Amino acid sequence: MTDPIRLAVQGLTHRFGDTEVLTDVNLEVRDGEFLTFLGPSGCGKTTTLRAIAGFLTPTEGRIVLDGQDITGLPAHRRPVNMVFQQSTLFPHLDVGRNIAFGLRVAKVSKAEVNERVAEALSLVRLEGFERRRTTELSGGQRQRVNLARALAKRPKVLLLDEPLSALDLKIRLEMEAELRRVHRELGATFIYVTHDQREALALSDRIAVFNGGRVVQLGSAEAIYREPQSDFAASFVGDANVFAVDVARSDADEVSTTDGLRLPIAGSEGVSGPHWLVVRPTDVRFGPPGGALEAIVTDAAFRGSALTYRAECTALDSTVKAEIPDEFGTAAVGSRVTVTWNPDRARLLPRRD
Repeated sequence: MTDPIRLAVQGLTHRFGDTEVLTDVNLEVRDGEFLTFLGPSGCGKTTTLRAIAGFLTPTEGRIVLDGQDITGLPAHRRPVNMVFQQSTLFPHLDVGRNIAFGLRVAKVSKAEVNERVAEALSLVRLEGFERRRTTELSGGQRQRVNLARALAKRPKVLLLDEPLSALDLKIRLEMEAELRRVHRELGATFIYVTHDQREALALSDRIAVFNGGRVVQLGSAEAIYREPQSDFAASFVGDANVFAVDVARSDADEVSTTDGLRLPIAGSEGVSGPHWLVVRPTDVRFGPPGGALEAIVTDAAFRGSALTYRAECTALDSTVKAEIPDEFGTAAVGSRVTVTWNPDRARLLPRRD
């Protein structure tokens, strides 16, 4: 049974002056879902989040929460809460009073305030920090307090605007695990904004990929990674190789291009015309030189579990990116190799020049 719809964004369009920053955005967020808005800077993801929060009124469209149109409702009257990129804690208040602030403004009883503060601190694993000064906290601890303060009000939807981007890598990875745990324990509805595709893949039930003020793909993390619907989604999510090819003929295991290349691509029978060839760097391998896709290695970098390479391939008229575990051998910068890949993982997308 499909979870009920908690929030719907319907035909959202927004303009700043003559500049249209959102164009007909339509989304449905399921109850208890972790949905991530992913895209580069300026793509419309944060504008959409701010419209949901009530910080701006869209030029066109509606926002519906639990069946109620809240488009014109001011932010302070919406049952949503936001965690921002930068800490918004009050430095003159201790941790407990920071978490309690919104509850006291809402005139929640003292007994319930104390109960909710303790509950929120337990949820983010900061029990005993009630009297700690915020200036004594690490960056990760401050973001946990920000999260606790937002959760203490028990919002119907929690909005998170790049809350981990200011943290260093180790703390960011720890906070990712904490967010997953909190989401699982609460069963709450989270909408998360990030430009970090690795973060989006790690956290999300579904991802909405934004580009140019539009949602260009919406689906599970695995579907977006494995089955991108556009060259933008392919290159932005997973940093795929995207090559322009003109298909002359194809069968079940191979494609022939108009310039004579034979490319291993499974499941491509009957395809013809201009296409994008999408191959993930993790699916690329290097063989001995002399093959049809010979390339010169121009860069190599050790990444711990694998080496990442860039190689210039004349036949594809492009740089090929590869991520190859060292158990498959290494290639020196300047060496000649033949580029190969797993044909079951290669994908063709229609190209509309």
